[in-house]
Amino acid sequence: MTQFLQSCHMLGLAIGLCTFLIIGLFHPVVIKSEYHFGTRCWWVFLLLGIVALAASILIADVFWSAVLGVTAFSSFWTILEIFEQRERVRKGWFPRNPRRNDYD
Repeated sequence: MTQFLQSCHMLGLAIGLCTFLIIGLFHPVVIKSEYHFGTRCWWVFLLLGIVALAASILIADVFWSAVLGVTAFSSFWTILEIFEQRERVRKGWFPRNPRRNDYD
């Protein structure tokens, strides 16, 4: 697939599209994760980021290595965003989970 994308001069476009989709996917994941689990799920994103980063280093194909690299760093960024989402919930910008009382 990478050879086809390179021969059509669309490899950068495909990586850009995947980056857009990955970042777009992580946005609702942050909101839902904080709502259901609070900030205690940050380690899952750390683990996902480490695995994706290692896979990105090990894979020789440029397309998949780039997609995994974007996934890794989006996962690392999600850790920060989960803690910031908690603050957004405290400010009333997002709904708080009535079953959890760890916003104090």
